[in-house]
Amino acid sequence: MSSWRWTALFGLASTVNVLGSPASKHRFSTDALSDGALHLPIFRSSGSNLQRRGSVGRMGLGDYYDVAYSVMVTVGDTQTPLLVDTGSADLWVTSTSCGTQECKEATVSLYDGKSFQSSDIPVEIDYGDSNTPTAANGTIGQDTVSIAGLKLEGQYLASMDSTNTSLVNLGDAGILGLGFPLNSLIWSQVFSATANRQSKRSPRLREPPALPFFESNLRRASFPSLNFDELDARQEETKKTSKYTSLITASYADIGPFLVRLVEQGQLNEPLFAVTLQRDTVDQGGNVGMLSIGDLPDGVNSDSLTWAPVRAYSVSDGGLSPPPDSPDEEYPISWEIFLDAIYFDGDVLPASELIDPSIKLSALLDTGNSLMRGPADLISYIYTKTGGTTFSCDTAHNFTVVVGGKSFPVDPRDFVYSNGQGECNANIAVTDVPTTGGGYLHTWSLGDPFLKSVLSAFHYGNLSHPSQDGARIGLLSTVPDDANEQYAEAVKVQPLFQTYEAAPTGLPSAASTNADGVAQAAETGSLESSHSDAGSALGIENGLVYGMGLLVLVCTTAFV
Repeated sequence: MSSWRWTALFGLASTVNVLGSPASKHRFSTDALSDGALHLPIFRSSGSNLQRRGSVGRMGLGDYYDVAYSVMVTVGDTQTPLLVDTGSADLWVTSTSCGTQECKEATVSLYDGKSFQSSDIPVEIDYGDSNTPTAANGTIGQDTVSIAGLKLEGQYLASMDSTNTSLVNLGDAGILGLGFPLNSLIWSQVFSATANRQSKRSPRLREPPALPFFESNLRRASFPSLNFDELDARQEETKKTSKYTSLITASYADIGPFLVRLVEQGQLNEPLFAVTLQRDTVDQGGNVGMLSIGDLPDGVNSDSLTWAPVRAYSVSDGGLSPPPDSPDEEYPISWEIFLDAIYFDGDVLPASELIDPSIKLSALLDTGNSLMRGPADLISYIYTKTGGTTFSCDTAHNFTVVVGGKSFPVDPRDFVYSNGQGECNANIAVTDVPTTGGGYLHTWSLGDPFLKSVLSAFHYGNLSHPSQDGARIGLLSTVPDDANEQYAEAVKVQPLFQTYEAAPTGLPSAASTNADGVAQAAETGSLESSHSDAGSALGIENGLVYGMGLLVLVCTTAFV
């Protein structure tokens, strides 16, 4: 018989505001399904701002200083933008009951919670490192969640009634975490509650399993003990297995994070998603902002990417115990890969003296991080090369990451931002360093400046038995060979400072691709719109066009 498997590609927007009214008001006929493609509008518009071109639907999206990128998500009856975050694994939305001043001034739709089924489990999710701690507080429950037709009922999420994060100020109502279940506090809390109920009914479960809890992408949490029963506690830590591990991995299909549930239920063509982020500061253009779920974007070949295994955490590192039938299993926790080296302006960065030499150089790839964060001594080293924390914009600086023997430079237009005074600052910051004995082990957190220079693909692999098909990340550089020259031209002809612009109603004049098939944004000043006032809506100022994006939804048929 036939079953539908889905590949969804969404326009990523730096968080701004919601266009029009919810897509649920649209009704679609069977004519919308043709040639293996399903065409669904994400936003309702009074004009024809959705352009159909073969099996592609396209929509311009807004940008907010290249700081945060979002996708439209429907939770219950509320459609609202959520931050796309590879550095965390939890889905949460800000509730209309939030009473902070930021919530009162929100310009996006907050979650009304009319269909929210509370589990009466309170939750606090912490974000940021020790320098910038923030949190969101609320209650865990269930509701129907959908993204452009990818729909799951009974999805666990958190409805937040208090937060000091800046998301609402940036135009996002919450976070869509795309990480692994072991990094999800919501999953951990729900599984614990379920295990507690089961332990009361079954004498075989003498005590519920202690679960891993890893906080979010930037704040480093101590790993808890993973002793799942009394037998485990008596075994040597480096050799122990746990009968509970199979229960943990089996739970992902029912109570795991949104995208993981789609993977485990077999609803996706491939267990992966891919991301490209667009630049709208310094020089508009580069990649089209796009999130692809279930496959790589059309025209991109998997063989053209450099694939690197995601770091797996052993029990001695604080990771999940393997099951008895596969005692050598090690499980991934976050989207973290090993690096060969990092170069700055042609010189390799030395090893950080703040980190134990036994910890291998690695990086978290984090769309929810607007900067590139590293150890304090290496950040200082970079500033000695630039001549200080503030420096002339005239010189292009080159930050290059080497993965699997392949160099991935950061476009010099993405390495800096203007302070508005004719000088530049680097998009780097200090973060906490990893330590042995339990905790995240990545040395660097590579956020949007790096991710705007690549197409990045995140493959979950086999979540229950990674030894059979390990999680991996694929990278494809999209930096042009003449990036330094383009940077110099950008500095010469236009200011490196951008103000906030509303989400556009127009479209790029053409969805061009580079030599590797990666969709590219329109060149500066080039656009076409369905409205006569598109110049105002798109923010054309001094020849600059702000806020382009692309939306695609593809449905493929598989026979099983």
